Amino acid sequence: MRLLLFNLATDADDPVLGFTTRWIHALAKQVEFINVITMRTGRVEVPANVRVYSVGKEKGYGEARRMIEFYRCLFQVLRADGVDFCFSHMIPVFTVLAAPLLRSRGISIATWHGHRQVTNILKAAHYCSDRMITSAPTGYRYKHDKLVIVGQGIDVDLFSPNGTPMEEPPLLLSVGRLSPIKDLGTLIRAVHLLRRRGHPVRCALVGAASETDQPYIDSLQSLVRELELDATVQFAGAVRNEQLVPWYRNCFAHVNLCPTGALDKAVLEAMACERPSLVANEGFRETLNGWGERLLFRHGDADDLAEKLDRLLQMQHSQRAAMSADLRKNVIAHHNLEHLAKTLVGTFEELAGL
Repeated sequence: MRLLLFNLATDADDPVLGFTTRWIHALAKQVEFINVITMRTGRVEVPANVRVYSVGKEKGYGEARRMIEFYRCLFQVLRADGVDFCFSHMIPVFTVLAAPLLRSRGISIATWHGHRQVTNILKAAHYCSDRMITSAPTGYRYKHDKLVIVGQGIDVDLFSPNGTPMEEPPLLLSVGRLSPIKDLGTLIRAVHLLRRRGHPVRCALVGAASETDQPYIDSLQSLVRELELDATVQFAGAVRNEQLVPWYRNCFAHVNLCPTGALDKAVLEAMACERPSLVANEGFRETLNGWGERLLFRHGDADDLAEKLDRLLQMQHSQRAAMSADLRKNVIAHHNLEHLAKTLVGTFEELAGL
């Protein structure tokens, strides 16, 4: 199979989207060749059977120029290389732009979407696609008539335990963009409650904020000062994806505070490192399996989160170790990258008639 891949960002160093480089490596093992058209590039590190074209966002090109570059790249790929199938990953606008041309050549399209937001562009991409693909049913809030569920695609060789002892005092970790949807104020309040109960926990927020979210960061820092947690809560900034592994291995638990919706990779990366992840997102219930009652908390409820963390802190080490091992097994069973790549390519081949 010769695959055309639309990708939001192709940059191995990107703190949020660096994982897509590992996805490209995994897919490249399953197909003959991949042409990638991406919104922007950074450090490009891909196998020999992959060629990457950028529409130039990293060069500061505006929307009109990027659309011209998109069609220039697309025509170049279609002229020079046979394309059997198109996979649009996290960029539905490329699906919509390319669909008329690809349809005229009999090339089918599958679009990945994992976000609670439903936009007009997404609805158009749904119409233009033969399949919509996501990690879990809660990650796709539009029609499910074309939906394929494939898991999240975690590199369980990279995100793995190595016997690293947890730091003392216990570190509570939250990884991801610092934005209002992350509800980090609830975690800060829960940390305050735990310390009042006598648990000497610390907290690290790993991730960066966009300029538009700076007022939100200011409000979190004000809350930290108000609760006298300046020496307890650390704003660690952005970290490259593969450099998150030591953070996961050293923490006592990872906490994700997003409401029910798409599955956040950080939750599963922590579990793959044999660290428990507490979540408010019901979409994780299957992966949590028998540990859901201990690790699921009510969204926005600092008291409930503190209670779940309190119980976790008081668990016997052997029971917590058994839970952590089970969580890693569940990630491997439902979300490992190798399985995702094989499932995706199998779907592509079926739609392409190969």
